[in-house]
This record gives sequence, C-alpha cells and structure tokens, in this order.
Amino acid sequence: MTHTPDIKRPSRALVEALGTIGSATAAGELNLMGIRDTQIRGPVAHSKGRSIAGPALTLQFMPKREDIYGASEYDDPEKQLHRHVLYHAQAGDVVVVDARGDMASGVFGEMMLTYFAGRGGAGVVIDGCIRDSAEAFKLDLGYWIRGVTPNYHTQTNIIPFAVNVPIACGNALVFPGDIIIADDDGAVVVPIAKAEELLERASQHVEWEEFSKLRLSQGADLRKYYPLSPEAQGEYETWRAAQKHRR
Repeated sequence: MTHTPDIKRPSRALVEALGTIGSATAAGELNLMGIRDTQIRGPVAHSKGRSIAGPALTLQFMPKREDIYGASEYDDPEKQLHRHVLYHAQAGDVVVVDARGDMASGVFGEMMLTYFAGRGGAGVVIDGCIRDSAEAFKLDLGYWIRGVTPNYHTQTNIIPFAVNVPIACGNALVFPGDIIIADDDGAVVVPIAKAEELLERASQHVEWEEFSKLRLSQGADLRKYYPLSPEAQGEYETWRAAQKHRR
C-alpha cells in the first residue's frame, strides 16, 4: 500500500491571524525580513473576493516516463499519488501543486475537489490546470490556478511523483507545512520559521496603514502619511490609543 507523509501544522490561531493581513502585506514584509520574492507566479485567482491562509500540502509532478508510470496506475487507483495528497487533508489546509506549468493536464477534477471540500480544505494553488471547472467552481474552495482543461491528470505529459516534499510551485520554493496566503493579488508562501515574526510586523503595518488611509481619504499629504513619516508618528499614536480605548 502506498504511504505518504503528513505535514506538521502550525497553530490554528497563527494561521487565522495571518489570514487577516493579505498577500501584498505578507510579500512586502517578508521582503523587509530578507526573503525577497515569495509570490507563486503563474496561478491566478479564479475565486474573486476570496482570501485564505493555511498550511501547504504539497504535490509534485514530473515529466511522464512510461516505465515509471504506466497503464497499471489505472488498474489500481491507490497507485495514483494525486489522490494521496488529499487523504491528508484537514480543515483549513491548502493543496499546492507543482504541475510544471502544464496547460493540458487537469490535476484534479470535480470528484477529487468535492472530497477535498468535504474535508474542510481551504483551497488549491496549482501551477497548472483543473478540469470539470463549471462544477468545481461551485464548491466552497478557493482556486489559484493557471487555467482549465478537459484532460485528466496524466492524459498528456506529466505524472504525479511525490507527496509532501519540497516543491517549486510557480518558481517559488514551498516546503510542506509552510503557510500559504492567497487572495485576489495571488498566492504567497510564508516560510513556517518566519510566520510568527511576519505576523508581528504585519499587524503593525496593517494598523498604521489603516490610520494613513483615513488621513489620505481626507485629502492629507501623501508625503506625510504614506509611508508614515516621523512627523505623523505622534498623531498616529494618539489615534491608536483612541482606537484601543474604543475596543
């Protein structure tokens, strides 16, 4: 019987808190922390208005080679590794797939995605395609994908090769258990070792941006309020204290 490893999941509180900061803030703050580019390029939002954060279950595809992946894979579905990544799914997980940017192979279809949604999955980030898209998009999942295709997963040139291993998805390195933040701007990978620091920095960023946005909406000077200048710091602290008092 095929065995694949599970992931170590971060605390739910940490994931939920990171889910409030958005991909743009995450990418910007990670850059300031020394990790220059964490965007997963290629997959784009197909669930407009949806924002998710969750630990990554990873699936790696490789070029098809018949001596490695042959017709017997269809005789016994349990040999199909793309099923096994879903077996690990827990509520809030994100499946991240290196499908090599292939536009002809549907990594998952309606039935697999229905199972993942039923397990409480948050969404999928696929450097490739899904199939059965009309029905799949009705499911309670977020989709960051390159596109759609009528073909199934090994009908053309790629095969599922490994589950919960480090992958290169959209040219971004993703380790199993890293946190994915995804919204309309795209998907960002948060290295798990940097997640706590990111949350602390991003929370401060979100707070002063809220203040600055308020002032800018009132016609205030962009040079003073974005980014927040030392000249505006005292005003911001007064506003911040008032906000905390109201809460």
